[in-house]
Amino acid sequence: MPSNARKQNRGKRKRPEPPLGERRQTEQRNPASRNLDRMTAREIVKLMNREDRKVTIAVGRAIPAIARAVDAIVAGIRKGGRLFYVGAGSSGRMGVLDAAESPPTFGTSPKLVQALIAGGKRAVTGAVEGAEDSVRNAERELRERKVAHNDVVVGITASGTTPYVVGALKYARRHGAATVTITSNRQTPAARVAKIVIAAEVGPEVLTGSTRLKAGTAQKMVLNMLSTAVMVRLGHVYENLMIDVVQTNEKVAKRALRILAEASGKSVSAAEHALRAAGHNMRVALVMLKKEVAAREAKRRLKEARGDLRAALTE
Repeated sequence: MPSNARKQNRGKRKRPEPPLGERRQTEQRNPASRNLDRMTAREIVKLMNREDRKVTIAVGRAIPAIARAVDAIVAGIRKGGRLFYVGAGSSGRMGVLDAAESPPTFGTSPKLVQALIAGGKRAVTGAVEGAEDSVRNAERELRERKVAHNDVVVGITASGTTPYVVGALKYARRHGAATVTITSNRQTPAARVAKIVIAAEVGPEVLTGSTRLKAGTAQKMVLNMLSTAVMVRLGHVYENLMIDVVQTNEKVAKRALRILAEASGKSVSAAEHALRAAGHNMRVALVMLKKEVAAREAKRRLKEARGDLRAALTE
């Protein structure tokens, strides 16, 4: 090669890529908060509020991927599969919270939506040193739950690099399960492993690297969308009412009566009478109220409709 050409090529050589931690948006410093320690309380919270507005926009850009994930989860559950959230630290706790809320809100089995957090139950309320670095633990925990092709594994990792989460996603793929990643960094190992990538890129945090902030808020928003949309599609909601809510306390018991009254157009006292006659089954009670039939007939209609409330009501 001529010497002039060699000189030109040398001049065009790319600079070496920075380490992954420097490339991840969630690890970069936010220019707006460089003087965070010199701000007043009002200035700090105003800045955080301004930064939080970016979260909704970032999640909005991920809506197509979120919808694909909903469809995948619904398809898996209809075939007998389950939904698993996998995460570490704050991300894992988000998964635990969403999984814990599903049974009382939608009347589902605790086995339908499960959460695995690096370090186990102790990690829900405190840090467990080194837990997020264990790929073996992730594989072992999914193996114990016999994860298979109809299941869906959702890895939650703001950084996109957490070994526990990446290991779980790889194990899930090897065993034919559908895989989803919720992250704030697109070009990362977790994003490359998963079939569906939900990347809400919220940018650098006000407190550098503290992904419990904007990234955590984005995770919560995405999980709200996933679980709610999935349960609506599976028929656990009538109109926009929690028809399968579990009546675990007095407050929820009163809510159940209001739901039945609102859905049927009947009085609260009529709803109370129907609910008692239905053995506190809200679906049966609603059919009784709307079709003006006895509990036995309401149960028969629901059975013939295979639990489809709209079909049982011929709506």
